[in-house]
Amino acid sequence: MTSRILPSLRSMAANITSLRQGLSFTPEQRIAKNLTGLIPHVMEDSSKQCERALKMIRTRQTNIDRYLYLSSLKYQNADLFYRLLIDNAKELMPLVYTPTIGDVCLQYSTLYTRPEALYISIKQRKSIKTILRNWPYPNPEICVVTDGSRILGLGDLGVNGVGIPIGKLALYTAAAGIHPDKTLPIVLDCGTANEANLKDPLYLGMRSKRPSVAEQQEFMDEFMQAAAEVYPEMVVQFEDFESEKAFNYLDRYRNKYKCFNDDIQGTGAVVLGGYIGAVNLSGVPLEEQRLVFMGAGSAGVGVAKQLVEYYTKRGLSEQAARDKFWLVDTKGLVTKDRGDKLAEHKKYFARGDNNGLQFKTLEEVIEYVKPTALVGLTATFGVFTESVVRALKASVDAGGLGRRPILFPLSNPLTKAECTFEQAVTWTDGTVIFASGSPFSQFTIKLGSDQAITYHPNQGNNVYVFPGIGLGAILAKATRVTDNMIYTSAAALAGSLNAEEVHKGLIYPRIERVRDASVIVAREVMKAARRDGVSALSEEQWLTWEEWGDPALDKYIKEHIYDPAL
Repeated sequence: MTSRILPSLRSMAANITSLRQGLSFTPEQRIAKNLTGLIPHVMEDSSKQCERALKMIRTRQTNIDRYLYLSSLKYQNADLFYRLLIDNAKELMPLVYTPTIGDVCLQYSTLYTRPEALYISIKQRKSIKTILRNWPYPNPEICVVTDGSRILGLGDLGVNGVGIPIGKLALYTAAAGIHPDKTLPIVLDCGTANEANLKDPLYLGMRSKRPSVAEQQEFMDEFMQAAAEVYPEMVVQFEDFESEKAFNYLDRYRNKYKCFNDDIQGTGAVVLGGYIGAVNLSGVPLEEQRLVFMGAGSAGVGVAKQLVEYYTKRGLSEQAARDKFWLVDTKGLVTKDRGDKLAEHKKYFARGDNNGLQFKTLEEVIEYVKPTALVGLTATFGVFTESVVRALKASVDAGGLGRRPILFPLSNPLTKAECTFEQAVTWTDGTVIFASGSPFSQFTIKLGSDQAITYHPNQGNNVYVFPGIGLGAILAKATRVTDNMIYTSAAALAGSLNAEEVHKGLIYPRIERVRDASVIVAREVMKAARRDGVSALSEEQWLTWEEWGDPALDKYIKEHIYDPAL
């Protein structure tokens, strides 16, 4: 019996790449590529292929089914997949990433059909470089890596969290045009604390508890060193690490490697971008703004720190800016004298002016603080109750006429959102300035038999900033990702709205314009890299762009992004 040797990942990748045009191959191309008879005889343009794919998606019964179809399409015809995703961002991004990706991660070991990432176990520490070199596409430019220890609001999912890097990198391509062959998703398997996974006979990861934090850090040190050696030009984005590790790894590697953390820095930047617009709409003077954060994990603290920088850049001292923030966790208001041992990342915002008083509930904190803005990053559905939201509105109304409350329930997925858009509109009598982490539909209230008012939600989706940050770092040949580059991404996002969006009272661009926003973000991130002295591009190149201005730099960016043509 003749043995059959399976093709290598590299040859499979080459074969898949050769079929990317689907049914739009010309007769001459079909002959040259030996495709005659291997695909249907009909020739179709991109619109017909997209029409067929959309019909397939829209007739599936569940979002998981839609995700699996899209995943298969991405593998078989990446150009068609990304053409669909780019042209139908509002409909398809929620299927490729949040909220659908949360359900995908929960079921990943059951849904698995083929490898889509690098899977590196802590037991393979001596082989990290070899595993990295096994990736079938040469010289990746952007990597998203997770250890699955805190996936969205779902907890420790172990290796099942690999769906996050896969989905995130699809958005890097769709939103910023980084070529799919230049992306690298990685999951670091250190075991899991998830008992359901440990007992699942189909679980694809290590069936063991996570080792000590010190051992996990040693593993991460080895991974970062290997990644920098094997792919020295690659930018690394950390994603969904447990809070303490997230802060530790960012602080440990940010000045040595080209890296950033989207949960901390990306979330902070996208919320800041929306907050800049919200403050302008709120009618509350800058000096009177007071913010309560429900949630003091990596995302909550990361967002709050970005907003502190917003105030310091407007003339406040760091202490005066920090005094505008009150953080609440599961034990109540975070204070220095609460009696428990605070996690290191919470200490920066711990209040010392509470005169010994402790506030254990969100309602108590709102009554005490009288905030103008309420931000939720708790991963707890419904924590913004009617009484909480109405108390926020009352505290804003007390400041004077024409003032509007800022309410940002930012947790993902939808099942973890602190409140819905309809609730926010109803409980604030339509005055709310709203942004959520996951998408909500617009909400219409009938005022009479022939009158109605439609409210448009904002989605504070990280996709507005992280693709532009990554693209800007890549094109600037940045040697590291600086705080100024992150802050600049937020300011650029705030300035990316067009006249129609401003007229509607939006604080983020429509998701259909995410590519336009990414070009603006990438441009400003590149310029920030040069100002910070971390761009390896020639000074001659920068002087040329300075002479001709932003249009020349925009042209350069657009010439270097992937725009699939079928």
